[in-house]
Amino acid sequence: MATFNGAEYLPEQLDSIAAQTFGAWSLWVGDDGSTDETEKILQEFGAKGHPLHIRQSGGFGSATNFMSLLANLPSVEGAPDWIAFTDQDDVWLPDKLERGVTALRQYPDTTPALYCSRTWVTNSTLTRRVPSAPMPRQPSFKNALVQNIAAGNTILLNPAAAELVRAAASEAGPVVMHDWWVYLLVTGAGGIVEYDNTPTLLYRQHARNVIGANLGVRARLRRIAMVLNGEFRRRNDVNLAALGRSAHRLIPANRDIVRSFSEARQSSLLLALAAMLSLGLYRQTTASTWALWCAVLLRWV
Repeated sequence: MATFNGAEYLPEQLDSIAAQTFGAWSLWVGDDGSTDETEKILQEFGAKGHPLHIRQSGGFGSATNFMSLLANLPSVEGAPDWIAFTDQDDVWLPDKLERGVTALRQYPDTTPALYCSRTWVTNSTLTRRVPSAPMPRQPSFKNALVQNIAAGNTILLNPAAAELVRAAASEAGPVVMHDWWVYLLVTGAGGIVEYDNTPTLLYRQHARNVIGANLGVRARLRRIAMVLNGEFRRRNDVNLAALGRSAHRLIPANRDIVRSFSEARQSSLLLALAAMLSLGLYRQTTASTWALWCAVLLRWV
């Protein structure tokens, strides 16, 4: 959990973690320099007997906070078997962890596997629920290169994936967001993504959300605009640099995809179009995929 001045909603999230039907957990918190009652609330939670570890982050924002937490988890002998990310202001449904663990236990322990799900998007008082947008296409590295579908507040990693991201976190450098980097890394290493269409938490929307839900026509237009206005290219620059620093962790086929994608971004238009067609990169909806191709034509990928 990454926290920053989260006192208003933090108690409800902590209560929902304590109420999980899967009870074998401990909570690792990176606090980003809170000046409200966040640390007091956390300490009171730990005083109730809940396993809690708090470290102070550097005040550089949510993504850096999560990455620092990952990089500073104990060595393999003492690290958690599984890793789940949690925001400070959501509310987990009681079977959130159990659903994820059950879904991932079907895969071999040696195969990195990531579980993520839809959410119930709610208002600040949790009185209205709307399901988050579905992700109809198969998760894959070819999707991850141009889109993140793994909402960080829903992610659970099996032991192999947990060790993969823990080991890679210290070498990654800057990332766009920790959840997109995890989606890229797990799929890039040949791992599996299990996407659950059943919502597993209440995703609270309020004035201080770092990211916020992507629902409705306006949100879709914002995502398409991001592809077309140059921000998408900047994010690709960051992601590719991070992947380059962990290239040794990717399977050979995906290293080749990264190399081809990087070269296509620097090539002439005709060569870039041919390379992109050959790579078969895709986003989750038809409109978003068309926006991707428009970005290719405008050299904004």
